[in-house]
Amino acid sequence: MGHASLRRANLATVLRHLRDEGSCSRSDIADATGLHRATVSSLMAELLDRGLVREVGIEYVGAVGRPRRAVALDGSHVGVLGTEINVDYAALYGTDLGGRVLVDRRVGMDAMGMGPDRAIKELGRVARNAIEELVRAGATPAGVGVAVPGLVDVVRGAVAFAPNLGWRDVALTVRLRAEIGHVRVPVMADNDANLAALAEYTGGIAAGTPDMVYLTGEVGVGGGIVVAGRLLRGADGFSGEVGHMPVDPTGSRCGCGRTGCWETKVGLAALVRSATPELAYGLGGAPSPDPEERVTQIARGLAEGDPRAHAAVAEVGRWLGLGGSILVNLFNPSVIVLGGYFAKLAERLIPPAQAELERLVIAGPAARCRFVASALGFGAASRGAASMVADQVINDPAAIGSAPIAATAPTLAGQ
Repeated sequence: MGHASLRRANLATVLRHLRDEGSCSRSDIADATGLHRATVSSLMAELLDRGLVREVGIEYVGAVGRPRRAVALDGSHVGVLGTEINVDYAALYGTDLGGRVLVDRRVGMDAMGMGPDRAIKELGRVARNAIEELVRAGATPAGVGVAVPGLVDVVRGAVAFAPNLGWRDVALTVRLRAEIGHVRVPVMADNDANLAALAEYTGGIAAGTPDMVYLTGEVGVGGGIVVAGRLLRGADGFSGEVGHMPVDPTGSRCGCGRTGCWETKVGLAALVRSATPELAYGLGGAPSPDPEERVTQIARGLAEGDPRAHAAVAEVGRWLGLGGSILVNLFNPSVIVLGGYFAKLAERLIPPAQAELERLVIAGPAARCRFVASALGFGAASRGAASMVADQVINDPAAIGSAPIAATAPTLAGQ
């Protein structure tokens, strides 16, 4: 490793330590990382100059109260934007490097009906607006992450296949970068469930759980699988398409073209079709396509004792447990985190799902896996997309103010 590469690696080591541990002194950083104290002092001078850390005061240690000047992660002038494009909405989540939330919203959008050209153009428009908000808040954007419900080639930034969007072989990052226009920032993409799992692992209800599965709970159903603290990507990076596990050979036709996939039983489209068939996806004259509004309607039906809503949710819960049992038999997670609409209806879904899971898991009670509801709701994937960009900055802090950040697969904290 050359001198420049070694210095970049050391800068990243120091910045990751501050992100994970909070404020500490230079000598503490040297002790924790194994770097020489003089090296840490030199690295800290550069990070201070780049505005990525700040002095936070004097700490006194030891019996004689020896003073040490503490430093902490800053990056208030560095912005990151996470976006998600899904069947019926786009979500945006922007922060500075220190985690201050600057943008957080969802926009109704018929991405499924628009086709890739119009959908990417619209995503570019809302992303430009969000970038302008970051800039007005004093944060220069360092990159944009995009979460997509489908198979994503992370290195090329291309969507290989997104069945519920109807996309195939779409050069997403190149095209979105062109739509963003005059703001020249790197754009990177990944599967929505992978990014939501990243958000959950780093800051969700199951944060730090080494073996877990995250389920998206959208029109389609994807899974982010964490094994021994690492995101399971597979040989080609296409793992986690759990919604397309075949569970009913006599069932409905799926958006992927096959029959009886799990998401035809537990996806939001399946629930809406059973609970409120007059408002099913694809019908003309339906109200706002925002998924949270659809779920609110079903929750209202549950509260009012609507038998269709109760029967539909109970049926989804049973199928959720059946599919969950397959995942437990394969991966033995300790937690299955329910995201999206699953989390909104968790109180009704989890009891039948947990009962079915425990009935079907081979290891029985010994497996000790439980369903839990995400607190991140429909915003988990966009949060994970923002974290993906922030990780790139942390991993190469020397890129701030100089060369663009290279897009690589995101990693979980501590990898």
